Amino acid sequence: MATALTATAQRLKSGPQVLTFFSDVDDTEQPYGLYLPKNYDEKKKYPLVIMLHGAGSNHRLSLRRVFGKSNANGETDVEATRYFPEWKDVEYIVASPYARGTMGYQGVAEKDVMDVLADVKSRFSIDEDRIYLTGLSMGGGGTLWIGLTHPDIWAALFPVCPAPPKGTDELAPNALNLPVFFHHGDQDGAVPVAVSRDWTKKLKELGVNVSYTEYPGVNHNSWENAYKDEAVFDWFSKFKRNKFPDRVMFNSRNYKYSKAYWVTFDHITPGTLATIDAKFTGPNQLDITTTNLGAFTLQLNGHPKFTASQPLQVTINGKKVKTTGGETVSFTEQQGKWAAGKFELQPVMKKPGAEGPIAAGFSQRHIYVYGTAGNPSEAELKLRMDIATQAASWSIYRNAFLGRIMVFPRIVADRDVRPSDIESADLVLFGTKETNSLINQYSDKLPIQLNASAANDYGLFYILPMNKHYIVINSGLSWWAGAQPGGLPFLPPSLLALNQFKDFILFKNSIATVITDGYFNENWTLPAEAVKAATASGAVTVK
Repeated sequence: MATALTATAQRLKSGPQVLTFFSDVDDTEQPYGLYLPKNYDEKKKYPLVIMLHGAGSNHRLSLRRVFGKSNANGETDVEATRYFPEWKDVEYIVASPYARGTMGYQGVAEKDVMDVLADVKSRFSIDEDRIYLTGLSMGGGGTLWIGLTHPDIWAALFPVCPAPPKGTDELAPNALNLPVFFHHGDQDGAVPVAVSRDWTKKLKELGVNVSYTEYPGVNHNSWENAYKDEAVFDWFSKFKRNKFPDRVMFNSRNYKYSKAYWVTFDHITPGTLATIDAKFTGPNQLDITTTNLGAFTLQLNGHPKFTASQPLQVTINGKKVKTTGGETVSFTEQQGKWAAGKFELQPVMKKPGAEGPIAAGFSQRHIYVYGTAGNPSEAELKLRMDIATQAASWSIYRNAFLGRIMVFPRIVADRDVRPSDIESADLVLFGTKETNSLINQYSDKLPIQLNASAANDYGLFYILPMNKHYIVINSGLSWWAGAQPGGLPFLPPSLLALNQFKDFILFKNSIATVITDGYFNENWTLPAEAVKAATASGAVTVK
């Protein structure tokens, strides 16, 4: 007689807890806080809140904060991190990325946030139209940056005493269809209250649904008021994502951020701000204004003001443009005139995943490669390895407040780089063709190379797409030579300057003495003025 065994699926407990996802940036398990409602029912669709922590904090503390739970009297953050207090149940799933610690929310940390979002969506039943983003201080800045670069993901934003990264302000029009609620203390000594005041004023002028609460006499701890009594969930409950707004305003400098709602940028100049203002003025009638945009596509299927069987009337920059009809329509500018037609990026052109700038080569999976070529002495070989090691040392201890950045990239000798590394990772290559065999291998494809005789006095640093990934070449002096604090001053010296670079830089003695820098042309060649300046230095060979 056989005995039937009934398998019971394993389920997570309800309430606050910590999960991990596997990051392909550095092959590590990365944690994030998670709140799962009581009686979670996988047959239901749940709203999701992504909560971003501030500087000096972590995923466990931020999960407490968003539920309005501050530290107990006299309790330090270290002590509060060790446990989760009880709080009132809400019918939301909440995820709080660790995002590597205190490093802002661009680059690797930004990727972590998006990876956490993907991981939660793969595990749980999420309502795609009720996904919300909030954060405090550094996390409030991250809320603005990630919210405005991906505006069509979110239903609403809730930034608290935000410290946005440089360049976020030019993305303000992207919030047109996103309700935003700012909170700030008027005595904030860490992030000036003017930040939230100015953002609120700017968004109101753009017609955004923006709210602002300012707390008199409150310092940087305005989150204690903003998240009190789980108020953020009540506010979020008022909003659902508008998948098909009548008007889309969208600004971007990068193909990485090229889509908003029913608008996609097909051709831009990376590094130059491209803008679009596209609005339905009636059924099947569109009025569009652009700047610095070469081509775009509209995906109109599902929009209540669009009927595929009816003619589409489109005006671009004041002139009517004939269309071929259909649910997806594309437009390209040629010699100052817009015409219907899809723009096709050529293999040699800058495009998504191959656009730079230099920081892009450090924002996803990458390894640091030092050279062993040229029969170096033992001391010279150690020096080469030490430079690569310094560059890869993200996780140095800064102080008790800032802690460490938990990124652990690999350091590899050129002779030990495997085909799987080339296939899967961006490569940061140190040296010249004489000292690094991989640089030598790619030598005939490189637009500029540092002469070996100049390696002691000059630094050449640039990014280039290669083998479906990036290579970043640092020849001669290290790219952080002479780096000064700025932007995020708590970053290690080797990372400090990354976000300030464009596609290439040639300098002498330190990065403060620039011979030439800038963006490569659309076909990844050096601009004429850069060729002239670089050649005049006598330090490089230009292809």
